[in-house]
Amino acid sequence: MGKNGSSKKAYHAESADDGGPGPRKMDSKVYYRELEKLQIELVKLQGWVKNEGLRVVVVFEGRDAAGKGGAIKRITEALNPRICRVVALPAPTEREESQWYFQRYSAQLPAAGEIVLFDRSWYNRAVVERVMGWATEEQVKEFFRDCPEFERMLVRSGIVLIKYWFSISDEEQDRRFQDRIDDPLKRWKFSETDLKGRDRWEEFSRAKDEMFKYTDTKESPWWVVEGDVKKRARLNCISHLLTMVPYEDALPEPFKLPPRKQSAEGYMRPPIDSQTYVPEVY
Repeated sequence: MGKNGSSKKAYHAESADDGGPGPRKMDSKVYYRELEKLQIELVKLQGWVKNEGLRVVVVFEGRDAAGKGGAIKRITEALNPRICRVVALPAPTEREESQWYFQRYSAQLPAAGEIVLFDRSWYNRAVVERVMGWATEEQVKEFFRDCPEFERMLVRSGIVLIKYWFSISDEEQDRRFQDRIDDPLKRWKFSETDLKGRDRWEEFSRAKDEMFKYTDTKESPWWVVEGDVKKRARLNCISHLLTMVPYEDALPEPFKLPPRKQSAEGYMRPPIDSQTYVPEVY
């Protein structure tokens, strides 16, 4: 049994993708209908977080192409970027490498009334940096000692901390990698690191397992999202996220716009040919 008494799935989704063959594919009409419902609830949650001054941190981790970015995009697309922001830090600078490891992540933590979504986080050290040889074993051991206490401090300070690991099969990862390479709109997503990491599948698995051993704690547990079917993964993640922060409907009531007030002085628009317009190509 998993957390909260739910049974954990011990399999990967059979479908190659949300639109591919397989018994677990999801109809697009159903997906968009359910997504809209969930996004409305996210807007309600956003209002509650702002009104109550809550601080929410959501960590998204997983293998490359596991669906983290797609889930984050669907969470944020209906929300106010002043309240809900995404943090996706680049490689550390030379100065940042000399700092306490958690320092640059701490600077991104939310203030009252904010939600921060980490698209990869301090867990880079335990998985990507470790497997790619960018961190020493001593640095990794230090991370395992420090991380649980760091997260306990966050929770004790009143931050709501939620951690998601997106799981994906090697076959589906390859399919998505090839899709990125073939599509000029997605090709920027594929990097040299992705190619190197692809050959270290088992090393990533071992690193993830050891990371869970040290950091899947009672105070801040990991929640695994089955990611082989994108649409299901997004809906499942958002649905679960909504259960992790108790909220009430803080949406303002709709109302009818009153008549526009007219200026007593009147207004004369300048001639159209006195301004420079963007060419109407379409």
